[in-house]
Amino acid sequence: MESTTHPTRPAQELKAPAKEFDMRFTSTPRGARLARRLVSHRLHEWGHPYNTTANDTVTLLAAELTANAVRHGHVPGRDFRLRLTVDADTASGSTTIRIEITDTRTERLPTLTTPTPDAEAGRGLLLVTALATHWGITPRVAAPGKTVWAEFSAHAGV
Repeated sequence: MESTTHPTRPAQELKAPAKEFDMRFTSTPRGARLARRLVSHRLHEWGHPYNTTANDTVTLLAAELTANAVRHGHVPGRDFRLRLTVDADTASGSTTIRIEITDTRTERLPTLTTPTPDAEAGRGLLLVTALATHWGITPRVAAPGKTVWAEFSAHAGV
C-alpha cells in the first residue's frame, strides 16, 4: 500500500500554502508530460530556478507520480489532478514543496517493490522513496480514488 518508512500524513488542510498550482490533466502520456513541464515551469517562477536541486527533484517526482497515475490509475474518461504547493518556513530557512496526484482508481494502490535487475519497469516508487522527504497515499473521501503525494524539503539556496 505505501512505504513503511514514509507514513501517511494528511494533506495540508489547516493553513493555506504560500503558493499553489492546481490543474486537471488528461490521463494520457501527453497529459503526464505536460504536467511535468508545468511543475518545472511553476517552480522556476516561484524562485526555484531550472537546473537547481529543488526544481530537478520535484520535476522528477512529478514525472514518476503522473506516469503512475496514467499507467496504473487510469479510468477511461477520467482525468488526473495535480496539486503543487510551496510553503516556506522563515525560521528554519527551509521550504516544503508538496506534489499531489489524484486519480479515480481505488482498487490499484501503489506498492513499493524491488524489481529484478533485468526488469524493464518497477523502479518509480523506489525513486520517489529515495528523493522525497516524505511520501504516502491518502484515500479520497468524497469520491472514488486516491491521492499519492510526495514532499521535498529544500533549504535556502537549493
